[in-house]
Amino acid sequence: MSLRERDFSKLLFVLPTLFTLSSLFCGLYSILQSTAALSSDSGALGRAALAIFFALFFDGLDGRVARLTRTQSAFGVQIDSLVDLVSFGAAPAVLVYRWALEPLGWIGVGAAFAFLACGALRLARFNILAESDDGPKHHFIGLPIPGAAGLLAVVVLVHQQDPGAVVRNSVGVALLVSVLAYLMVSNIRYRNFKHVRRVPINLALGAAMAASFAAVAVVTSFWFMMLSLGSLYVVLGPAEELLFFRQRRAEERESREEAS
Repeated sequence: MSLRERDFSKLLFVLPTLFTLSSLFCGLYSILQSTAALSSDSGALGRAALAIFFALFFDGLDGRVARLTRTQSAFGVQIDSLVDLVSFGAAPAVLVYRWALEPLGWIGVGAAFAFLACGALRLARFNILAESDDGPKHHFIGLPIPGAAGLLAVVVLVHQQDPGAVVRNSVGVALLVSVLAYLMVSNIRYRNFKHVRRVPINLALGAAMAASFAAVAVVTSFWFMMLSLGSLYVVLGPAEELLFFRQRRAEERESREEAS
């Protein structure tokens, strides 16, 4: 391998990390904006929520770039988790505390901490399952932390755009944060759409959903459409768990019997 080829190979390995660090920068910027906000209605909170949304964008790109360039590595997995804890754990916890939980005092602090702590536990479990050959391939165990963070950020953005669309009730927000924290550490399965088979029925359903959400965006707003999409994904996990409860319990019993 020539010197130029080696330099190009090193550049390919660095490229996914640059996207990951871009997500980290967005998380830091979000925290700085949240702490600088003078009130719960400050535009700084809107910028903090938007930064989390951009962090989601970069987080989605780093994995795709790594797979495209075939530069997946254990280092990439670890730094991605560390960045996720900042951008999708600490940043939304600080944001939602300044936006709605602060009036609750220590209860608000506890709710924000529960979100951060459950996010950390969720990431640790994900890393362990990812290293296991028996880990899930077509679904996640527990709500992914980017999904939970994204929903909180979009709630704030919708309120900033139209205060009448989302009621900022401290107790209600604390309940939402607590539910998201629980879902992250639960055993509820959430679909991993990276592994959805490209068969005609799935493509048709995907096209129909895309058209529906596009219509929502036209009639209302982009952020309200994102709120609808995020809420649907959060609810989809528990709904499928109830629908396929018996089937999944049977699968778990079979896997335990095979292991023994």
